[in-house]
Amino acid sequence: MEKGYSHSRASEHRSRRNRRRLMLVAILLFVVGCITFITIKVSDSKSPAQTQELAQKTDSVAHDPSKVQANADSKGKAAISKDETDVEDGAFVEKYLNQQMLGQLPDGANGKKVAYLSFDDGPSVTVTPQILDILNKQKVKATFFIVGKEANENEHTRNIVKRIVKEGHAIGNHTYSHNYKYLYPHRKVNVDRVMQDVERNNQVLKSILGPDFSTRMIRFPGGHMTWKRRDPQGMAALDKVLLQKDYHQVDWNVLNKDAEGKPKKAAALVNQFIKSVKGREKAVILMHDTYGKEETAKALPQIIEYLKKQGYEFKIMK
Repeated sequence: MEKGYSHSRASEHRSRRNRRRLMLVAILLFVVGCITFITIKVSDSKSPAQTQELAQKTDSVAHDPSKVQANADSKGKAAISKDETDVEDGAFVEKYLNQQMLGQLPDGANGKKVAYLSFDDGPSVTVTPQILDILNKQKVKATFFIVGKEANENEHTRNIVKRIVKEGHAIGNHTYSHNYKYLYPHRKVNVDRVMQDVERNNQVLKSILGPDFSTRMIRFPGGHMTWKRRDPQGMAALDKVLLQKDYHQVDWNVLNKDAEGKPKKAAALVNQFIKSVKGREKAVILMHDTYGKEETAKALPQIIEYLKKQGYEFKIMK
């Protein structure tokens, strides 16, 4: 009798233990189910907001190139093209040179070395292509101050102008005629003639490069500084017109003297350049690509290499 009673108690105990286990499993499954349900609901409720936020970010980036740049840089991908960073505002260069000539510390003096290679009086079918080949090989850009009558001489010269732009260089206006007697009769600045010559050159360049082409950069034959000394009133009147039309004249503060004195060999041009560039933080370098300047082309690789070794970066002026 005692043995049967003990067996019954053990069986009842196991039954209760199993019921407790089943209850715990049921509670656990219920809790897991509730958590899963809540998670799905929360996720669903956030999806529209997240979608809207993503759309807003996408729209913002599409309308703000700086954000494209920031996102690209953070991923190590497509940064701003180097060409965009190699362009200097002509107004900056104009002011820098003017302040420097007055003996003032230019506003843009910041310790950063920049070289602005510039070539006057072209294009020529003999020298300009050589210079373009060298610039392409050295991977630097320059500003070409074009003479209209030279640019419009024939199909070859017109194609050279197109090549200048196609290869990423800048074009400035160096008047149509480059005729001192016409532009500066009796060694006086004739404002009307100069501006007519400038606008005539603009029309030539538009005929070659398309109606949308324009340039704010002007370099006067002989240089602004020269005619300001000779005829300060005339140049002051011309400066007012330039300001009204948003033109910016730029001279130079470095030269290799390839248009001064007797013709020079490449080595002499390089030596002269090194003397002239000494101490220049922002170096606006005058050279020429017209006929007879083959030695300039020969000297150019050494000039560029010297600038690179001295820590200069290269920019064009627009």
